[in-house]
Amino acid sequence: MELHILEHSLKVASIAKEGIQICTHGLIKLAFLPSKTRCKFFSLTETPEDYTLIVDEEGFKELPESEHLSVAEATWLALNVVSGGGSTTNSQPIGVTKIAKSVIAPLADHNISVFMLSTYQTDFILVRERDLPMVMHTLSSEFTLMRVVNGETVAANSLGVTNGFVKPKLVPRPIIHPLSSPSNMFCVTSLDPDTLPSVATLLMDVMFYSGGIKEPGASSEDTGHIRFFSFSLIEGYISLVMDEQTTQRFPNNVLFTSASGELWKMVRIGGQPLGFDECGIVAQISEPLATADIPAYYISTFKFDHALVSDAIYYVKLLQKKVPRG
Repeated sequence: MELHILEHSLKVASIAKEGIQICTHGLIKLAFLPSKTRCKFFSLTETPEDYTLIVDEEGFKELPESEHLSVAEATWLALNVVSGGGSTTNSQPIGVTKIAKSVIAPLADHNISVFMLSTYQTDFILVRERDLPMVMHTLSSEFTLMRVVNGETVAANSLGVTNGFVKPKLVPRPIIHPLSSPSNMFCVTSLDPDTLPSVATLLMDVMFYSGGIKEPGASSEDTGHIRFFSFSLIEGYISLVMDEQTTQRFPNNVLFTSASGELWKMVRIGGQPLGFDECGIVAQISEPLATADIPAYYISTFKFDHALVSDAIYYVKLLQKKVPRG
């Protein structure tokens, strides 16, 4: 398989809920008027705490300076595993559990922190730009390394990280962060970009104006029902992650869904904000799932991580066995 290092230089930021109106104009332009910007990588995820923004440097220029906008230190690069030499975003999804042992675990062993973004089309592994030499050295034995330059995929040159390399000692990765689960079920879907104008008003309402409205099906006693919505527009491909009730607001035959109408259960990782320096969080969650051959999507946000798991039975066992006691 090939590991593609995409050419986008990315910013990861948090937009406070109370400040979203300040950024709404720029965000609408990035999401719905891509021809008016030179942005190629844009993702916005709303959680109960805030909005997490992942955007390339061109797209970041569309946002105003604001005290409500917090930007993670460092520039990030996106890695993408491609099977069969296909294009990065038009290939068959690999799945985060399929790359847990070949990508995520080795990076954790070398103390390299990652930021995950699963989409309908594929999985992106974000690493700090300064960590790229060690990333390439770590993964070069398992993958053919390629770089995307001006839209063309070329062989990646070795950055020569060999001196002082020590093979890490493999140790078990226990789940050290609390896990929780909202009661709502989620759908990972997409839509044809040509249909975007027809649902733009609805999407804007869902993205920016529904935060204070309880979704249908969530009773006042249902304290586990959380707000989570993710929209990504990456190199022309749209990905959406939303709960089952939100999907029902869309017209029939607009969203791409599987024939089985598969829904996903969410595992939320972190009792307090995780930060960006700790490594191994994704590995702690994805390795047990990979061992059990349980498919999963994984979305990191500015404060917490989120795994979408298809097998509810294994999910319950995971909670029972791994949540710290006391």
